[in-house]
Amino acid sequence: MRIFDGPEALEEAVGTQIGSSDWLLIEQDRIQKFADATGDYQWIHVDVERARSGPFGATIAHGYLSLSLLPALAAQIYRVGGFTMTMNYGLNKVRFPEPVIVGSRVRSSLRLMSLQAVAQGYQLTLQHTLECEGSKKPAVVAEQIRLLVV
Repeated sequence: MRIFDGPEALEEAVGTQIGSSDWLLIEQDRIQKFADATGDYQWIHVDVERARSGPFGATIAHGYLSLSLLPALAAQIYRVGGFTMTMNYGLNKVRFPEPVIVGSRVRSSLRLMSLQAVAQGYQLTLQHTLECEGSKKPAVVAEQIRLLVV
């Protein structure tokens, strides 16, 4: 866990990889619960039997499920202090280069891309890379903006 106390500490880390999360096993139960929460029941995610003969040989996690894991995984990697609050401000760019096949383990790594002063405090841009154990390509690459309110 990397702890940044204030903007000066964050500024010193701009351009660096700040850490990686623990591995997380992606099970069919998680995929099903995500389908139930979102109403996305595409067979490649929830029909285990049909997916066996599909392009990946098994079900795959929804891309948005993989994306939604990033905040919890990031909480294992870093924390900021010295601000009234921090909040998700949005995403600049998201790509899903490889699917996350059920039974895979994933982890996230973070690179601190930039820190910019704004009226409310600072905008912190992070690059999340969600890797799938044993895969050559990442499952998700996303630039996230966090608003750090002073």
